[in-house]
This record gives sequence, structure tokens and C-alpha cells, in this order.
Amino acid sequence: MSILGTRVVRTEDPRLLTAGAIYLEDLRLPELQGAAYATFVRSPMAHARITEIDVSAALAEPGVVAVLTARDLDDIPDQSGAAGAEPLLAVDVVRFAGEPVAIVLTEESYQGEDAAELVSVDYEELPAVIGVQQGLSDETLLFPGSDSNVVGKGGAESFDDAAFAGCEVVVERTIVNQRVAAAPLEVRAAAARWAEDRLTLWVSTQNVHGVRDQTAGRLGLDPGAVRVVAPDVGGGFGAKIGADRETIVVGWAARRLGRPVRWVETRNENLMGMSHGRAQRHTVTIGGSRDGRVAAYRLDIVQDCGAYIRLGTMLPNLTMLMAGGVYDLPRIETAYRAVLTNTTPIGAYRGAGRPEATAAIERAMDLFAAEIGMDPTEVRRVNFVAPDKFPFTTKTGATYDTGEYAKALDTVLEAAGYEELRAEQRRRRERGDPLQLGIGVSTYVEITGGGPEAGETARLSVHDDGTVTVWTGSSPHGQGHATAWAMLVQDELGIPMDRVTVRHGDTDVLKEGVGTFGSRSLQLGGTAVHNAAVEVKERARELAADEMEADPADLVLDVESGTWTVRGVPGQGVSWARLAERAGPDGLSADTKFATNQATFPFGAHVAVVEVDLETGRPRLVRHVTVDDAGPVLNPILAEGQRHGGIAQGAAQALYEEVAYDEYGNPVTATLMDYTFITAAELPSFELVAMETPTSANPLGVKGIGEAGTIGSTPAVQSAVVDALAHLGIRHIDMPATPERVWTAINEARTAQ
Repeated sequence: MSILGTRVVRTEDPRLLTAGAIYLEDLRLPELQGAAYATFVRSPMAHARITEIDVSAALAEPGVVAVLTARDLDDIPDQSGAAGAEPLLAVDVVRFAGEPVAIVLTEESYQGEDAAELVSVDYEELPAVIGVQQGLSDETLLFPGSDSNVVGKGGAESFDDAAFAGCEVVVERTIVNQRVAAAPLEVRAAAARWAEDRLTLWVSTQNVHGVRDQTAGRLGLDPGAVRVVAPDVGGGFGAKIGADRETIVVGWAARRLGRPVRWVETRNENLMGMSHGRAQRHTVTIGGSRDGRVAAYRLDIVQDCGAYIRLGTMLPNLTMLMAGGVYDLPRIETAYRAVLTNTTPIGAYRGAGRPEATAAIERAMDLFAAEIGMDPTEVRRVNFVAPDKFPFTTKTGATYDTGEYAKALDTVLEAAGYEELRAEQRRRRERGDPLQLGIGVSTYVEITGGGPEAGETARLSVHDDGTVTVWTGSSPHGQGHATAWAMLVQDELGIPMDRVTVRHGDTDVLKEGVGTFGSRSLQLGGTAVHNAAVEVKERARELAADEMEADPADLVLDVESGTWTVRGVPGQGVSWARLAERAGPDGLSADTKFATNQATFPFGAHVAVVEVDLETGRPRLVRHVTVDDAGPVLNPILAEGQRHGGIAQGAAQALYEEVAYDEYGNPVTATLMDYTFITAAELPSFELVAMETPTSANPLGVKGIGEAGTIGSTPAVQSAVVDALAHLGIRHIDMPATPERVWTAINEARTAQ
């Protein structure tokens, strides 16, 4: 009986939830003895010219080892570059509040903050560019050598005015998909040591190999001269992909000083300096007939990149690719502009471009349904891609592998009791209840994995004591790889999970790898482990045949006992330990890389139920029911954990979270007192409904699940808030639907009546 699909409790949790875990600040390695502590001097201004930096007062402080600025970066490749290129330390101009200007190195960590305050930086303030509208105006350029703040364009060069000709109904609306913070439990941190002209960098990261290559590139080194190690990592959500400038500076400073350097940022620094997510403005136009059939959809995206490009031109491309969602639409037009502003740079954040696409098309469907007076679920149903059309290539070029969109919607509606919810909504409206009910529905498809350069690696070795070690290029930051990969080994080799050790996060142990992001790990990293197990199994078959003087075709692996026997000859067998010993010094092992051009397209449907207090404007999520179909489930506990976290994060964007700046570019949400981080107290127990549609893109038939909950929940919750107020004539409220924003919409609607 296969272990796959069973509810195996996470094996790593006892260590992670007690003192057994080693996060970066916990590292007490001999190599880091005598390390200096790094503190960054950060700009208090959003946009200013640096006229002078005086470090003398700081250098005179007790314990200060060095204070280094961009002028000291003279032993690495030129840091200047094209518009949007990001220096390691600010050169002449700062472009967002929180940008690192200098690094202070001290004997003790507590000495750094006081010394950093004594670094005197003279700024000549420049006009701040805040928000995409101001950025697009080009009145103030972030990079004066360029002629525009727009650093990227894509999609249609111009929209076709005739696209909506013949439509009975056309609706257009501008929608804000607001800027949010990743806010992982463990903030950014790094430690560095040089020995024999080689840098070892310990980083809290999602992908050690990416950090290695980026660090080597920025410091002008061969990648082989850099080793990157990730200990336990306390969350990333996309914001820990790659090497941040601070991480690279820590590595450089260790060489400059000739001693190790450690750095851990504060929560305030994290909220200002770690890349933010989303930050897109959408103008959606949707048109069709009054029977609900959509004829044309247009999505015009403006991406706020922040002060430097980073992923600011990649994310809207993903949004355009997935613009059509789960719908078979005759015509789709998309375009984007990426614009620089004096705010923290934008990077990947749970879903990275796909939640934005879903939010736009789902809001558009709701607006269209409201305009023609049709139930939003019916509008979706008549426009779904039919099951017999897969593989289905969209108008934006995505080829969906498999999908059962109507089935997912029907399943979640039945589980939620949709008709009864609508009946309860009518009753509350009829009696003028101050607590109104809103029902939000979203359906979604996302893209995960795929691309030959985006494969994943694994090595599997069976040792002569019968234990197994798995090395994976897909290092986790909370996903449960140790449990999942051990289950794959037990399933294929019959070696119990408790005899399987999973290693990850060291570029010297596994030279090639990609990492954990984009819901890619199981379908790529897991498949690599599975394939390695299959290779080892076939090698073992040959060894067992020699050992037992039998034909390899007659050898059978009893996965219950983990022994090889000759078919039809019970009672005799050979163990994995014996085969590993027989394999000799090279061991019984396999190295694999699994890559595929074929991405997978998980999908699902969500129903959110909210209550909105008409007197205060406060919305409260009271139920959330979902179908998230990512193919066969390896371990329901792991999958449900991913769904729970994703739903919470999506609901948080819909109701609470927003990174905000004032007109001068000062961040006003730079602490967790101001940034409304969601907690379990604000959430109901989620109702998860199972559905599995396998893919042929990998031998496990699996798709990604890590971001599904976020992608489906955000528009469902937002829609539920709007739906609660639909009888007042309200059609849209931008996220987050804060009590103030909802209360304002209610009062404007009442005033207009």
C-alpha cells in the first residue's frame, strides 16, 4: 500500500517548533567567531541628493570597527548603470526611504545602532515621486539621464477601438491591487566569512544557488569562489528570492575587514527595505451580451516598480499571460507599463503576478454580472473553458494542461450552501438588518513550474546501514520538504521515512539547484527525488540479482519490508543495507535533474462569506469554502497547511494589509503597529473541499499548491464585501476593504440615493 496520499504528520515540526531549529541568528559556528556586527545607515528621505557623508563621529564611538560607504566599493565592478539599476550602497542619490547609504561594523551588535546615528549624511531633498500617476507624468525623473520613469512596456502597442463593437454591455473600471509587505517571521539576515580567497555566505534565503550566482556576479567572482548555506529559514513568501544588496555588502565587508561579519535587520528595516509585492493599477474593460457571454476583455496594467526595477518588468508579464483566467474569451487585449517611483522596490510575493491577473478578471466578471443583472456564478459558468477543450491555449499564449472549472465551481457552491446563503442575504436585506451578508465567488487558474532551465536537482544515496540521505536543490522555508521527500523515498524504495534524512541549502553539497518559490517544489524537486529513487531501485535490482544469482526480471521489491526477493520464492530476501554494501565505495546512489517545458495549471473555486456592519463599515470574514485542485495530493496535511496559509494571506490583502506612504515618500506603515498584519483571531475555520485532476506534465501527476489559496481567496473576499453592499448600488471597493473605506462607500451611496 502506497504511503502517498496519507496524512503523515510533519516530521520536521518538533524541531522547528522547539529550540532545535537553527535560524541564522542562532548560528554559533567556529567559522564565525570574532565576527563584526553590521548595521546599515538608511536614508530617511525618499528622494535626495547626497552632498556629503561624514563618518568621523561614528568611527570615534566605542566598538566601531569601520564605517564604509559607496566610495569604498572600489574593488568590485562598477556599480553605476542604466536607469533602474540598483547600487549596493546609494551613490550620490537616494531613491527611497530606507535605502542603505553606509554600513557600520562594530564589535558588538548593540553598538551598531548608536554609531549609525552618528554617521552624518547631508541630503539635498528632491521632489518625491509617489504613486504610478505621478511616476507616469515624468515631471520628476528618478534617473535624470533617462527621458522617462517608464522602464518597461509590453503587450499591445495600442488598444483596438473596435474591440468592443457589437457588445450589448461594456463596463470599464480602474482597480487598485495595492502594495503589500511579505513580513516573514524571520527577517532578512546574513553572515559572511572569507578563507583562502573564498567567500562562505550564510543567508536566510529561498534559493542558495541564486544567491551564489548573484553575489559572485556583483563582486566580480567566479561562482565557484562563493559557497552559500541556508540554515532553517523562517518564511519568505517570495521576498527572499535572490541576493538583496545588503547580503552582498555583508559578503564584501567581510573581505574588506578580513574578519567575519554578521547582520540581522530589525522589523522596521524589514518593512522598509525588503521588497514589497503587488502594487499594480488595472484598468479593466469587459463587454458582451446580456445572456452573460463575454465577447472581449481588456487589461491595462501599470506596475509600480518602486525605486529600482528588480522584478518590476517581469511581474506584469505574468499578469498578462494569465489575464484570461478560467474563461474561453473570444478576444483579450493586454498591455503594461512599468514605472519607477520613490518607494521600496517591488519583488515577488506569494503568487507573483498571477493573483493580480485573477483579481482583475474576477472583479471584471462581477462588474459585468452586476451590469446585466445576472448571478455572478452564472456569468462564470457560461464563459468557462469546457473540459473537452484541454489542452487549451489562451489568447495570451498560455497552454492549460487540464481543468474542470465548472465542476470546481459546482462543488464549492454545494459545499457552501450557496442557495441558502442567498436566501439568508435576502432576508437580512428585507428586514433592514444592520449586519448585512455578502457572498463572494472566485474561480481561478494559475501557472506553476515548467521551463527546461527551471528544473530541479536531487541526489539520493542508500548507505550500508540501510539509511538514506536525500539532497535537494529545492530548499524549504516552511513547506515540509523533509516529510514529503521522505514519503516519496518510502513509497518507491520501501525504506521507512524515519530512516530517510533530507539535506538542502548548501551550494557545496549540491552544485546545481533552483530553490523553492512559485509553487514549484513538488512537481519539479519532488519529481527529481522520485526519479532518483527509481534510478537507485533499478541499480539495486541488478545488485540483488547478482547477490541472489537470479534474473533481474525476477526480482521483486517488497515495499512493506524493504527487501528484495525472487518472485515466487518467499522467505528469502536481501536488504537495502546489504545492497549498499555490495555497491562498493561509490555507493548506491543517483543524481538527477528533472526539467520540463510543460508548466502545470492548478485551478479552483472559492466562496467567501462576510458580514458587513452598516453602522461602522466593519467587514468580518465568517466563512471561507474552497476547492483547490493541484492534482494528486501527496500528503493532505501539507497541502491543507499551504491552503490555510494562502487563504489567510489573501484575505489579509482583501481586508487589512497595505503598505502606504505620505506625499513626501515617508513610509507610514513601517512597524507592525501600523501595518495591519492578520492573525488567527480575524479568521474563521476554513472549509476545504478535495478535488484532484492529475497532470501529464510529470510522473507524479502533481501541480503546485503553495499560492493557490492566496490567488483564490483575495478576489472572493473582496467580492463578498462589495456583494454585501450591492443593494445600496455599490459596485466596487478597492482593497483593502477597511472599515473606513467601506463606511465611506456606504455613506456616499446613501447620499446619492
